[in-house]
Amino acid sequence: MLAFMTSASFAELDALSTEELRERAFAVAREKRDVGFFWSVARHLPDSEAASSLDGAPNSVGPTVDEAVALWRELSGNGYGTAEPLLRAAFIDYLQKH
Repeated sequence: MLAFMTSASFAELDALSTEELRERAFAVAREKRDVGFFWSVARHLPDSEAASSLDGAPNSVGPTVDEAVALWRELSGNGYGTAEPLLRAAFIDYLQKH
C-alpha cells in the first residue's frame, strides 16, 4: 500500500515540498503507529516547549490549551520556521528507512 513511499530515491524525495514530505512521513508513521516518530518531530519544532511539557513526568503540568493548539498546527505543517531543514531531513530519512 505504501510502496510508492519506500521506493523513492533521495533525489526524488528531496524534490518534494516540505509539506508533501510531512504528509508522506506522517502517513507511514500512522500506519506503523510510530508514536516515537511524532514525538521526535515535535521536539524539533520551533514551539518545542509545548512538546517537552508532554514528557509524561508524573509531576509535569502539561501544556496549556494554547500550547497544544500551537503544537498541533506545527505538526500539521504550519510554521516550521528555522527548523525546516532539520525536519525535511528527518522526513526524508524516515521515508527511506520505512
